[in-house]
Amino acid sequence: MSHITQELNGQPDCWIRAAQEAHRHTEALPLPGERVAIVGCGTSYFMAQAAAVLREGAGHGETDAFAASEFPRGRSYDRVLALTRSGTTTEVVDLLGQLKGTVRTTAITADPGTPVMRAADDLVVLDFADERSVVQTRFATTALTLLRAHLGLHTDAVVADARTALSTPLPQGLVECTQFTFLGRGWTVGLAAEAALKMREASLSWTEAYPAMEYRHGPISITTRSTATWMFGPAPAGLAEQVSATGGLWVEGALDPLAELVRAQRLAVAVAAARDLDPDRPRHLTRSVILVPSGQE
Repeated sequence: MSHITQELNGQPDCWIRAAQEAHRHTEALPLPGERVAIVGCGTSYFMAQAAAVLREGAGHGETDAFAASEFPRGRSYDRVLALTRSGTTTEVVDLLGQLKGTVRTTAITADPGTPVMRAADDLVVLDFADERSVVQTRFATTALTLLRAHLGLHTDAVVADARTALSTPLPQGLVECTQFTFLGRGWTVGLAAEAALKMREASLSWTEAYPAMEYRHGPISITTRSTATWMFGPAPAGLAEQVSATGGLWVEGALDPLAELVRAQRLAVAVAAARDLDPDRPRHLTRSVILVPSGQE
């Protein structure tokens, strides 16, 4: 069994623990009323997008999400929250170092014995969700679960849906598709982007992700009998019928959207297996992007 398979299967237990421990991190996590920016790279950036929409929608305060390399230095925030599994990603560590002493910073990481420990003012460690696979699964969803619980948005039903996502067969014909599009609305736009990334990383698939209402504005033109369109959360009226009319496979997101992401992770592994690829070792990728300063190569 691949590392990624073991790790994605362990997500329900990780989510339970994160939700139970959320109260311990109240002071380290954004407080109601704070103006917050959430940053990350790759998977962590997409989780930041989802968390930002959830927080602002819950009435906890204005919340933005940025790729760490694109953080707007001219804006004022009460707190910057960084998501980083490895704690070593150059863009995240550099940004936290530059913000030191000007704004309170918090990092959520899987490994405290890394540079992020010194770079951030506050640290939340989810070492029980760390991973061996290059491809992130359980750390990302556990970090988002922690934030959902902190916002009062996590329920036992989410865990039950995750177990369903792990035990229910994937839709017939899905693995054989040649192109995959993931759609979301609100906080699930970030999850859709993450699902697409998982497919690219683990199975080298042609994948795209869009806000659901944008799908009609061009992307639907690629839909054929060999493509799949997967909706995270409730679909806009008429969209399922439109996609089905093209001959493409429509996948309805009936579970909690975070559990739907678990299903998409399973799909990535299944497609990798069908193509005789190692999902733990995607080409050209490493566990963390650590950049060498110019002149020190």
